[in-house]
Amino acid sequence: MPLYTYKAIDSIGKSVLGRVDAANLFDLEQRLARMGLDLVTGAPTRQTSRLVGGGKITRQDLINFCFHLEQLTSAGVPIVEGLVDLRDSIENPRFKEVVGGLVESIQGGRNLSQALADYPEVFGRVFTSLVRSGEQTGKLPEVLRSLTETIKWEDELSAQTKKMLMYPLFVGSIVLLVTFFLMIYLVPQMTAFIRNMGKELPLQTIILIHVSNFCVNYWWLILATPPAIFFALRYASRNNPAFEFALDRYKLRIPVIGPVLRKIILSRFTSSFAMMYAAGITVLDAIRSAEEILGNRPLEEALRNAGRQIADGKGMTAAFQDAGLFPPLVIRMLKIGENTGGLDRALLNVSYFYNREVRESIGKIQAMIEPALTVVLGALLGWVMLSVLGPVYDTISKLKF
Repeated sequence: MPLYTYKAIDSIGKSVLGRVDAANLFDLEQRLARMGLDLVTGAPTRQTSRLVGGGKITRQDLINFCFHLEQLTSAGVPIVEGLVDLRDSIENPRFKEVVGGLVESIQGGRNLSQALADYPEVFGRVFTSLVRSGEQTGKLPEVLRSLTETIKWEDELSAQTKKMLMYPLFVGSIVLLVTFFLMIYLVPQMTAFIRNMGKELPLQTIILIHVSNFCVNYWWLILATPPAIFFALRYASRNNPAFEFALDRYKLRIPVIGPVLRKIILSRFTSSFAMMYAAGITVLDAIRSAEEILGNRPLEEALRNAGRQIADGKGMTAAFQDAGLFPPLVIRMLKIGENTGGLDRALLNVSYFYNREVRESIGKIQAMIEPALTVVLGALLGWVMLSVLGPVYDTISKLKF
């Protein structure tokens, strides 16, 4: 069916803009009426995006979505009725439109997983695969409960990461502002005074003068370089798979940050893999789905190679061990899970261990950042003071009274 762009009015007279699939204008009007909207204007659109305006769909929206459906399906409420109740309580216009589209699709004869697949930008492949497995095995409430906990963990991890970055970004900005003030305003004035003394300048003062002159003459280059490097790396990684692979491999080797990043990725993998395996998804299908959530090319390639070896008949533990990128803890837990038949529980133990390690590592990094930036700022100010006041003090000490 074509995608229609519409303008409608809700029950309180508020104007609503959106898009929805419809066979024709009459079908569009009927669909909007079931959503509690009165059609004003509507026309087919050629744009592929299903979502317009209204803000971003957040993890909190998805958490509420999963929790709401899990509670209702556990109580025996039909999916359509649960989605209608959820749609009426959603404040985010974009997500309200998505849930309205799910209601329309299910009323048209499709199941929940098929309806979710129409919105890959909101519900990822892993999300849809888990819901499909829950529908097939009759464990949809359990799957939705697991999804709720997983998305909560991802949201907490994102909040911890932002918290870790906010302080160094703030203090780093202060350091840069202080540096620019010293180099562009203060040092040039002091330099003129030092030159007028006619004394031979020490090496650190000469270096400071050259750095100050560079900042005065090329301040625009200094400000433009970081964003230029960022966008250049982003463009190269998007258009050159080999460069993206090398960049992702380098990220894992960065001191302090690399080990934390690896733990975050492996925690995400083990928790998602365990959830899919417990929901009844086969190992190979779970591996293919897990490739999309790693976000790191070397680890994705290692997981892909492990999947190929498993498909050829090799044991899971041996396949992951041959990949060479998974730590001994993951390999050991895979072996225990294979031998005991509790692979999902073993992987959840790994996920719990890495979650704790990530929290502790982030806490340690936060504790290290504050004194490190303080030392950097102190060293910078000490260098400037030594370079500027050193010649002045030397001159004064040689005066004869």
